[in-house]
Amino acid sequence: MTEKSPSLVTSKTLIEPEFEGFYGKYKITLVDQLEVKRYRISVLVCAISFCCGLTQWLAIGPNLAWIWLITMTISLGLALQWIHIYILFLHNALKIFWAVGSLGVLFLLFNIGPQEMLSSIASKPILELFIGPFFMALTGLGFKEFFCFRRPEAIGMTFFIPIALLGHLLGVLSLSSVMSLLFISAILLLIMAVRKFGVDAALDIGDKSVFEYLDNQKTAESSGI
Repeated sequence: MTEKSPSLVTSKTLIEPEFEGFYGKYKITLVDQLEVKRYRISVLVCAISFCCGLTQWLAIGPNLAWIWLITMTISLGLALQWIHIYILFLHNALKIFWAVGSLGVLFLLFNIGPQEMLSSIASKPILELFIGPFFMALTGLGFKEFFCFRRPEAIGMTFFIPIALLGHLLGVLSLSSVMSLLFISAILLLIMAVRKFGVDAALDIGDKSVFEYLDNQKTAESSGI
């Protein structure tokens, strides 16, 4: 998938425009357009939650910032449900990372307590392993957006989040440096999310004929054809 729009076959004013793909013609249906809208809204909510959580932490402390982590978790899960990725293995891997990380968040919430959870992670880096998979899924989303659209803010987010978390886990970065990198990542995610609303939905879908071809191949293999 690239940011270059596929060849438009019919007028863009049609509700379900038709395109010429690598494996033939396909339509961007109303369902497709709705999924793209839901994906973009979910990414935007995740970005806003990320920014608000870090801002609240820096302004008044981490005690109540966990609320924003919950909205981040929910919105990222929804975004991964509606994201369009050709390779099913990679799509499922991101979902698994999200699920494991979400379970880690719940474990810490119930075993440490919401008020102390984030401050405990900050003071005991080993606890980061519980929520690390969640941020791996978020990083994967950023990498997908860079790979497909070459957005500079996406590649920035893809690098800064792992550097911040690994630096904290290994003890090679100060907490202030970690927070700075995460805050930059949150701002970049917000910029990316806002910019996506000005892009044609067909670009988020990509070449749908590839999806249809892969589905047909899978069906043929399962039926022994």
